Amino acid sequence: MTALAGSTADAFWATSLRRWNAVCWLLFAVMAVGLVAMDRPGGSKYAALILLGGVVLCYAVLDRFPGNPVVGPHVYLSVLVVALGGLAYLRGNYAALFMVTLPHYWMFGRTPRTSMVFLGLATAATLAGSVLREDGWTVEFFTETLVSTLIVVAVGVLIGLWAHSVVAQSAERARLITELEETQARLSEAHQRQGAADERERLAREIHDTLAQGFASIIVLAEAARAGIAAAPDRSAQQLRSIESTARENLAEARELVGSPQSSGQAAAGSVAQTLRRTLDRFAEDTGLTVDAELADLECDQQTRIALLRCTQESLANVRKHARASTVGVVLARQPYGVELEITDDGTGFVVEGSSGFGLDGMRKRLAELGGRLTVTSSVGDGTRVLALIPLTAAESGATA
Repeated sequence: MTALAGSTADAFWATSLRRWNAVCWLLFAVMAVGLVAMDRPGGSKYAALILLGGVVLCYAVLDRFPGNPVVGPHVYLSVLVVALGGLAYLRGNYAALFMVTLPHYWMFGRTPRTSMVFLGLATAATLAGSVLREDGWTVEFFTETLVSTLIVVAVGVLIGLWAHSVVAQSAERARLITELEETQARLSEAHQRQGAADERERLAREIHDTLAQGFASIIVLAEAARAGIAAAPDRSAQQLRSIESTARENLAEARELVGSPQSSGQAAAGSVAQTLRRTLDRFAEDTGLTVDAELADLECDQQTRIALLRCTQESLANVRKHARASTVGVVLARQPYGVELEITDDGTGFVVEGSSGFGLDGMRKRLAELGGRLTVTSSVGDGTRVLALIPLTAAESGATA
């Protein structure tokens, strides 16, 4: 913050300084010409020229080489204080130089305290020089010199403090703008990282629900076909055809994920009941299990259809891998509060609280995105019941659009 405020103040004072340069150089020239051409030769004339020359030299060095190590801003202000006091003692026309150089205390002082100190020293020096020149505290000194000097100084102080206040406000605004831009940049980066993480999670879920399940099915079918190729060639041939069909479906799913990751070719083909029926027929054909299905012909949006299909695929994959069931029941129905998909099996069951599979978590997250929920009921030896519910507001959004 300090560095920013300093740079803002430097820019302000640099602009102000350029505007005063022409006036200062003109005044220096007029005073030099006046001292040379109009004053009579003498010690006071040469002393005034030396003082004026010192101010001009320091100002020229500081203006031309602002970063020089010899004549810094405080050195110039000190020389100016001495010169004003000397000119006030030697001559009575120092007021023009005092007024024109008044902004220099604020330009080069940099801080209000430093500027006030040098301005106070300059005021004291000029008043002291005037008192010595007029041989004491005369009425003319009080009525003219003191009053006019104090008025000029008061105006200069007010203008200087106002300018510093403007600079401080500008610096604070610049700091706040910078902080706002940095915060916006950090938020943008965080949103990008979160978006990338969400997309990775979504793709991982899609791959698990489609390609991974397909590959697992292919492995099971290949093992069964290899084991029965001699004893049951017809069955093995059917299993090989299932492997080919599953591989083609996986290839189509992979192309869908690459080309249009927000949709699914399977879910888009036909109604949701037809899609689930094809999936159940394939499952029954591959596993030999009995599948009892009651599938209502529902109209729902694309995302709901995909969610229902993925929940069915994941549930059937768990039955295939873990349940050792003989019968699977699937019911798809529209209820007053939403669309329900219930999948049951008479397998070995499991302890729901102890499960931590990616598939169940994926189903829960997919349904949660649509405002739905997943309920899993099971116990060891009593089979499993999976109930997916999607509210009507989500299920009807696509159908009513």
